Amino acid sequence: MPEHFQPADVDRLIPRLSQVMERAMKAHAAAAAITERLEQERQRIRLAGGGTIDRNAWQVDTQRLDDLTDLVRRALTEIGDMGGVTKDIGLGLVDFLHVRDGREVNLCWRFGEEAVRHWHGLDEGYARRRPL
Repeated sequence: MPEHFQPADVDRLIPRLSQVMERAMKAHAAAAAITERLEQERQRIRLAGGGTIDRNAWQVDTQRLDDLTDLVRRALTEIGDMGGVTKDIGLGLVDFLHVRDGREVNLCWRFGEEAVRHWHGLDEGYARRRPL
């Protein structure tokens, strides 16, 4: 992977990047739902001063959570191997290092975009991105 990307470099990665990010986003959302369900169960037991749980369901949920976490980790590694830095899984944001007007900046791609069309400074984020 190049140290600095041109927009065309990122554009060539988008089909694969989109597939990987979609997997990561779906797994992340599913993991968040399981985490919320497990936390609600913990709260229920805590508020009741104790109680019983369905151990089989709890084990299934925790194993599924582990599997989803591993899937997200592998997807983020794959994005990193492409040269991207994932900034927000929920939004599907990935940055790629670029040189613009003699300074390093990030090309900013968001899941669903067909081409990279924005950039922002290294110390800025999605809210400060500007058109190329």
